[in-house]
Amino acid sequence: MNAIKIPKELIGQYRFVRAALTELSNKLTLKTQLERAMILGNSSHNKVKIVFATDRGAIAVETTVWAATDSSVALKGGVNIPLDSIHEVVF
Repeated sequence: MNAIKIPKELIGQYRFVRAALTELSNKLTLKTQLERAMILGNSSHNKVKIVFATDRGAIAVETTVWAATDSSVALKGGVNIPLDSIHEVVF
């Protein structure tokens, strides 16, 4: 997937849209990946790449995940990405 890489501080300039997750198993895999990213972020401050859908196309950020819920991912600095807009998580 061709995604434009941006710093996490610019995420607020984009409007999130729903990503195309066609199967339930993809959504379950995504949640598992986000939980793993959260553990890595909280224990050793490891960064992951998150690719998400916006009204301007796919965007990617490399960041530390601080929290993952059923509806969103919280990043450092109070930035949140809705779970429904996330295409993939890359370690």
